[in-house]
Amino acid sequence: MSNNSSKKHEDSKEHEHRHGAVDPSIITTERGIWAVKWSFIALLPTALIQLLIVFFTGSVALFADTIHNFGDAATAIPLWIAFILARKASSKRFTYGYGRVEDLAGVVIVFIILLSAILAGYESINRFFHPQSIDFLWAVIIAAIVGFIGNEIVAEFRIKIGKEIGSAALIADGHHARVDGLTSLAVLFGAVGVWLGYPLADPIIGLIITVIILKIVWDSAKSVFTRLLDGVDPEVIDEIKHTVTHINGVYNIGEVRVRWLGHRLHAEVNIAVDSKLSVEEGHEIAKEVRHQLLHHLKYLSNATIHVDPLDASGEKYHSISSHEHGDLSSHSHK
Repeated sequence: MSNNSSKKHEDSKEHEHRHGAVDPSIITTERGIWAVKWSFIALLPTALIQLLIVFFTGSVALFADTIHNFGDAATAIPLWIAFILARKASSKRFTYGYGRVEDLAGVVIVFIILLSAILAGYESINRFFHPQSIDFLWAVIIAAIVGFIGNEIVAEFRIKIGKEIGSAALIADGHHARVDGLTSLAVLFGAVGVWLGYPLADPIIGLIITVIILKIVWDSAKSVFTRLLDGVDPEVIDEIKHTVTHINGVYNIGEVRVRWLGHRLHAEVNIAVDSKLSVEEGHEIAKEVRHQLLHHLKYLSNATIHVDPLDASGEKYHSISSHEHGDLSSHSHK
């Protein structure tokens, strides 16, 4: 073999690559586990420091914020479990793998956040009827600052890794941490209000934090349950169609279906090709469509391409008209 042909062979081997295979999924899952682990390690000491200061000061606003921070740290646990399970290979029972566990973890996270809102709200309302003095206001202020810094660091970290691996759950958890940091600043304002002679500022700030937490619950629930119902951003469909339209040999795009399985997005696309092509030629076009989709749309984990002849393109050509067989009555398959 000549040097030139050998070099071409090596170049072609370098160009060979797989999209949506096991290896990239393992890499993103490992990154997810790494992000969840370190954000948990960062948030837990923050919450423990705040809890210690709550014990000495009696600040209900700081207590509400501390509960929320413990809840935020706890949300890392179901996500951690979900990422670990996502590493398992698919089986005959779970043919799509275990990515859906990440969506179930999202449901658990929503309920954990809701529980923190209920506890914070209860303590704040109770303090209105049973007011208590707050000691060591300077310590409350320090705890609020610690809470803000800790949450902001975790927020930046989660969002960055979430964008890298395409995990909406991790990105949402990052925004959740950022709002936690803002509620810590609210505690700071409450402490200043008490110092200025307004003792009810503390439970009022506690109620404000409760409302903020409930808003997070609502936004997170919409995102999580949209995923569970296989909802996706309509722009994803448009981007898929735009990419496929520019591929040589594709004359029409039929149905496009997309669903999330955890942080992995799966697509099913029907394309129409020249009716005179051979099965092998149609297959090559389908391979190119899949390649281009996974190459240009980084959020896609896998794509299944169905090829139709141009003169029989569309879902209506896949239906089976009324017929009878065996002991069954007349029926059809849409």
